[in-house]
Amino acid sequence: MSTISSNNKRIVKNSLVLYIRQFLIMIITLFTSRVILQALGVEDFGINNVVAGTVTMFSMFSGFMSAATSRYLNFAMGKGDKDLLYKTFSASLLIYVIMVVIIFVFAETVGLWFINNKLVISESRLAAANWIFQFSIVSCVNALLATPYNASIISHEKMSVYAYVSIIEAVLKLAICYMALTLPGDRLIVYGFLYMIVSLIVTMIYRFYCIQNFVECKFHICKDKTIYKSLISYSIWNLLGTITAFAKGQGLNVMLNIFFNPSINAARGISYQINSTIVNFSNNFYTAVRPQVTKYYAKGQLNSMYRLVFFSSKMMFCFIFIVSLPIIIETPYIVNLWLGQLPEKVVPFTRLIVTISAINGMSHPLMTTAQATGKVAFYQSSIAFFTIMILPISYVLLELGYPAESVYIVSLAIEIITLFSRLYSVKRLVDFPVWEYIKQVFVRSSAVIVFASIAPVLIYLNTSENVYTVMVVCFVSVLSSAVSIYFIGLNFYERKKITDLILHKISKK
Repeated sequence: MSTISSNNKRIVKNSLVLYIRQFLIMIITLFTSRVILQALGVEDFGINNVVAGTVTMFSMFSGFMSAATSRYLNFAMGKGDKDLLYKTFSASLLIYVIMVVIIFVFAETVGLWFINNKLVISESRLAAANWIFQFSIVSCVNALLATPYNASIISHEKMSVYAYVSIIEAVLKLAICYMALTLPGDRLIVYGFLYMIVSLIVTMIYRFYCIQNFVECKFHICKDKTIYKSLISYSIWNLLGTITAFAKGQGLNVMLNIFFNPSINAARGISYQINSTIVNFSNNFYTAVRPQVTKYYAKGQLNSMYRLVFFSSKMMFCFIFIVSLPIIIETPYIVNLWLGQLPEKVVPFTRLIVTISAINGMSHPLMTTAQATGKVAFYQSSIAFFTIMILPISYVLLELGYPAESVYIVSLAIEIITLFSRLYSVKRLVDFPVWEYIKQVFVRSSAVIVFASIAPVLIYLNTSENVYTVMVVCFVSVLSSAVSIYFIGLNFYERKKITDLILHKISKK
């Protein structure tokens, strides 16, 4: 019991550190987004979004290794097997080196052809787009080689390091926005070059820290073939999940560019920036929880793992919901205040994408549970079957003349289906208590949505829009969400634990 209590305290401490980090990053990101949109203009902003995203699309061929690296590092730590830990890190890094070479070749051949022949980019901006593509390749390759080091930091639960470096990165990105405005030359090219330099600096910091503090991060050639076999076998099935993630992300981004124009890509990029800021609040908690789920499984403590999955699934949803409700209601006013303009399709894109993320947030702990077992074949194939259908269905709707937001309506419907598919898959793997999950997570979260939305929606519908009513709607949204989460979302045991923790902190002071 003392071990579980210690783990819970570590989760809380790491979550708080990551939330402080996220709050600072959010302030900086909201400011830099406005500055860079004004500096580049809508067309160049959209070009940067779609071109850089194309490079990310090629990185999916190595992105599937990330989950394998994290899973096997956490599993080795849970088992207390240092030899397995050393071998896992070195084998992962060598596999990443091979993957990076493959990605570089694909990007410089297929990627260049795609940028110059398929994307809708004006002739006058094509040269700048090619420069952005090259800078993005360097940034992508560099970030991928740093993935095993980042996984080590998270596996060791050194979240403060992760937080400090992320804040440094955000400050540097703020600096390059102003440099892009003041330095001579094409602003898009200057911004892309400076962004690449920042990515190189950040990943060098991660590598240096890991090599200095974690013994397993000192690379040596691993000759144990079973380690490579386990990592590659696990990763191949995760590739399905990676492909479907890009189907929802960059695949739809390219499709919107083909059927519409770069301004729609700019709207999509702005919507995802808002969404990323919201989702990162819940991901901070998930980042702190994820290593513990795998470690509980490695130790055979399944009941503790189930309780942590229930609680973290619910909290993932609630963290997104409490921040997103006022934004969903007041999207037009907030975006216009933030950017000084309201680009076409930003409002429906933002509302739909944030809703999708809230539902997807519930699924992350289920995914970690499946990955902890190391048997992901059925899980990944069943999820891929539903999710990959987003692209053909969206394509047909766009061909029939439906508006751009229809692709995210399709994504929302399929996201709901895949949540239940995940539950069935995890049930097969670890005899997961599905009905208890539905009662504790899905039903309670649905009730929170209904009761929390009543008051702010009524105020929004019955008042004129100005800065004061928007502030009232946002305040009431957060207050009603917090009250609904505490009294409806949490069960008696969870409310008692939180109340006792607060009272204990007060009594100490």
